[in-house]
Amino acid sequence: MFTLEKRPNPSRFWTVATPVLAVVLTMIAGGIMFAMLGKDPVAAIRTIFWDPLFDPQFASYSRPQLLVKAGPLILIAIGLSLGFRAGIWNIGAEGQYIMGAIFGAAVGLAFYPDEHWFILPLMVLAGAFGGWLWAMIPAILRTRFRTNEILVSLLLVYVAQSILSSMALGALRNPEGGGFPGSRNLSQYPAAANLELVAGTGMHWGVVAAFMAVIAAYVLLQRHILGFHIRLAGQAPRAARFAGVNPDRLVLLCFGVSGALAGLAGLFEVAGPAGQISIDFASGYGFTAIIVAFLGRLNPIGILLAGLLMALTYIGGELAQFMLGLPSAAIQAFQGMLLFFLLAVDLLTNYRIRWAFGRAAG
Repeated sequence: MFTLEKRPNPSRFWTVATPVLAVVLTMIAGGIMFAMLGKDPVAAIRTIFWDPLFDPQFASYSRPQLLVKAGPLILIAIGLSLGFRAGIWNIGAEGQYIMGAIFGAAVGLAFYPDEHWFILPLMVLAGAFGGWLWAMIPAILRTRFRTNEILVSLLLVYVAQSILSSMALGALRNPEGGGFPGSRNLSQYPAAANLELVAGTGMHWGVVAAFMAVIAAYVLLQRHILGFHIRLAGQAPRAARFAGVNPDRLVLLCFGVSGALAGLAGLFEVAGPAGQISIDFASGYGFTAIIVAFLGRLNPIGILLAGLLMALTYIGGELAQFMLGLPSAAIQAFQGMLLFFLLAVDLLTNYRIRWAFGRAAG
């Protein structure tokens, strides 16, 4: 029998070790799941984590895709992590991602087919504004009416998905598309396209923005008084109030930043890899970014590494579906295991296990 004993201070060792342990446990549990599906577990794990990077047959395509997939995950997770550190729970980044894409695409399509240098910058501003505006709804309801920001932000995701469908079928539909849903392809409109900056690398402006967000968040949290207020509000809310932290302003700030970054991620995706507003544009990045944020321990550098790892599971998962015939639901379950095991083993950060034997156990 064992008991849990609270540590006087969080363990530094387990703070670093729990993400690694969570990945190992995910591999073991995922291997068992793949074996139950009748697939070779070793081959499945190798296909997901090894082949996209080191197999010559796939690496030339997969390596550039790593940055393409990681960019939006890192950008969204950085914004979410600031709120999570302050105890502010924005679960609706997927909706803010969608609205950023809609606002940005609408600006780009409004100028079609003109070629002006300022179109893409305007789209960037519109994308950030769209995500910020959508995030302000749960933020204002929380500060003015004390509603639950988790429920409001989550439910707004489904509203955003409905708006996305209406835009793809209505206002933003390609008039030359033969009646099919979806907008014009922005990646084929040079003035509005978010193309690769260096051919064959996957590096586009969205990836650059993600790296800039990592640096800015690190400086903010480590060197700025606002970062101290964010950390203090999450660790000791009462002490934060005595220190002069206005909790309502912090809610508006954290929601605003996370919404703007999610909106930017949506804009860079619709102007680049996705190329158009479509019914199935929502890719789940906003929800997956929550896993990335916690897998990275809400630390900007950790989020950078976690985003690359999660992007690898996306690419490797697609490869495993193609090569091994694994169902997409199994890959999604495998990705979800990362968060499950991370939350489970994170217990070791604040508690130590004490074993009791014989009568002492009784």
